[in-house]
Amino acid sequence: MTDLLPAVEIEPVAAAKACVIWLHGLGADGHDFETVVPALNLPAKLGIRFVLPHAPSIPVTINGGAVMPAWYDIMHLGEERQFNRAQLVLSAQKVHALIDREIARGVPSNKIVLAGFSQGGAVCYHAGLSYPKPLGGILGLSTYFPTHDSVVPNAAQKGIPILICHGTLDQVLPISMGRNSRRNLEALGLAPSFRTYSMMHALCQDEIVDIADFFVGCLGPKAG
Repeated sequence: MTDLLPAVEIEPVAAAKACVIWLHGLGADGHDFETVVPALNLPAKLGIRFVLPHAPSIPVTINGGAVMPAWYDIMHLGEERQFNRAQLVLSAQKVHALIDREIARGVPSNKIVLAGFSQGGAVCYHAGLSYPKPLGGILGLSTYFPTHDSVVPNAAQKGIPILICHGTLDQVLPISMGRNSRRNLEALGLAPSFRTYSMMHALCQDEIVDIADFFVGCLGPKAG
């Protein structure tokens, strides 16, 4: 069995009926989006547990080999990034293990949403599309889809809700990379929603409102 990633866990007031597994970006950790959870102001009745895992610390080539939290190594920047595919796939498998644990805890698979920022979003695309049970949704924040040419989407994810959010001023992952993600997801037969914001490689208040609406739509009583 894959060792479970350590994680920050934010429990709902009542028993958990749904879950968001939210992956941070390069160099951050699971605490990165901890303060965003209350800002979402989600209805307590949804019973959403938030699991914010910590990436392992590994050498990152683009940062001079410095060891830092990362879901996979990046060897070269640019729109066609050179990255360690095996490490990304391994991280996706570790996300699968977290999903399996939530199901074992009594959360239905279709009430589990994967969310990821930057590197974390790249892992979520791969993990979500390849998971063998229907999930509630995938949220890609300021991210890209580097394994679009190798991931094999599972039939269980046909029609999965996907929201892509990206800043038009992003200099780390240009907006074109978000548009490419949408195009590549559509080529796989999916129908992602795409939202842009006047921001850099970050989150903004308008985006937080849209994220909350997405979670409610995926995990609310009419979802699934």
